[in-house]
Amino acid sequence: MLIDTSGFLCLIHKDEPEHPQAVQSYTDGTSYLTHSYILDEFVSLAHARKLPREQSLKFSRNILTDNSIELVWVDAALHESALSLLEQRPDKSYSLCDAVSFVIMRERGIANALTKDRHFEQEGFVRLLK
Repeated sequence: MLIDTSGFLCLIHKDEPEHPQAVQSYTDGTSYLTHSYILDEFVSLAHARKLPREQSLKFSRNILTDNSIELVWVDAALHESALSLLEQRPDKSYSLCDAVSFVIMRERGIANALTKDRHFEQEGFVRLLK
């Protein structure tokens, strides 16, 4: 499964309504993937949700060395592919981070996303947190 920004937030923040569901979905998973734009977005979201900065930065740093989660670093080619996807979807309000996720998920044949973001469903993926 791809772990999106909101999925990470729901995993670590017990006050999120979807926390129990996120923990269960993560526990039920067998492989995990995320990307560098998600980690960037996570730090911003955690700050906006008033999580202690030290906690969100420590969590983000731990992902860098967590061997159970594959981390894809967004390079120029992946960034370009995501921009192309956004250009093909002028009627959608997807973020660039979302588009990177969609490109990676299609390339890897991943259907499930640990996310609350409805955009994943709009692109035909399974949103695990509702």
